[in-house]
Amino acid sequence: MERFVTSLDGCRAIALDSESDSLYHHVEKVCLVQLAAERGQAALIDTLAFKDLAVLGALLADPGVLKVLHGADYDVTTMKRDFGVRFAGLFDTMIAARFLGLPAVGLQALARAELGIELSKASQKDDWSRRPLTRKQEEYALSDVRHLIALQRRLAEQLLHKGRLDWVMEESEAVADLEPARRRRDPDAYQSIKGARRLSRRGLAVLRELHAWRERQAEITDRPSFKILGNETLLALAENPPRSREELGRIRGLPPRIRAEGKAILSALGRGLEVPDRHLPNLASTRRPVVPEAARVRIETLRRWRAAEATRLALDPSVVLPQRLLERVAEAAPRDEAALAEVEGLRRWRVRSFGPALLTAMAAAGEYHIQ
Repeated sequence: MERFVTSLDGCRAIALDSESDSLYHHVEKVCLVQLAAERGQAALIDTLAFKDLAVLGALLADPGVLKVLHGADYDVTTMKRDFGVRFAGLFDTMIAARFLGLPAVGLQALARAELGIELSKASQKDDWSRRPLTRKQEEYALSDVRHLIALQRRLAEQLLHKGRLDWVMEESEAVADLEPARRRRDPDAYQSIKGARRLSRRGLAVLRELHAWRERQAEITDRPSFKILGNETLLALAENPPRSREELGRIRGLPPRIRAEGKAILSALGRGLEVPDRHLPNLASTRRPVVPEAARVRIETLRRWRAAEATRLALDPSVVLPQRLLERVAEAAPRDEAALAEVEGLRRWRVRSFGPALLTAMAAAGEYHIQ
């Protein structure tokens, strides 16, 4: 690996990707890092063998070397978590495609449309923690980085023509600055299961116990939680808790191998049913704060401006101004560009490109009234 990294001295751009094993293990890890350089060098780094990527770290943190990734947020956050690396000089080709208003932003679609290259996705869902890798897996992994630099140059040229290259560079810079992914147990994670809000408080207590049991099983077996028991089955058990193995066996979606855990599941159900009424859980409130009338007028005004601007630029409205930022601007009601620049997450490129128009919309908002 040291020899390969040394061979990259003087490179102005490298392509990077990674493969993890979250579909097969409870505690996911980065299993493979793929690199390709503008001069043609390419390598696979077996991160199950190399736990220390310090020799690569200096290159990743060098802002003078362009790092080209596609959908970089996952790679960046997991590599930071597992190896403590930093990123600078990043270019995300998925962000670039969105900021060009392209109809499809997946790597396979972009390679086909922009380069005329057909990429295989045959190994996309493989277990990358297994060794040895097959030749097919190696070819798949390398194909994801071999064409990224050519794709980046193609997209950058189009962005430059449209005056949006600095937009993408700033957005990519924000991805490079993301915090490392975290491994932590959330005791309230059961509340985010789709359908949990229709349960009674007693049902929530049962769901909490079942969820905790599933997480313990996932840790013991090192299997993903969804492969132990799906969320829909957890919800069905919480809605109508079975009282016996016979009733448990009639639950749809309960895998045969899990039925061997019948005693443990019934125990978890029992713990939820026995929680005293005064200790039953409540769902965290999702009620949004009341928005003042003046702020609602500004929100509607900004929505109209955003729709018109998105049409003019042939972009998705969420690229022009995501809803969360739109609401922040409306709540802050800035009166000048300095105040506008203080809105968290707005980015410098939006202030430069849309600042005057946003301020004009804010000033005009007082002329409108919501019926």
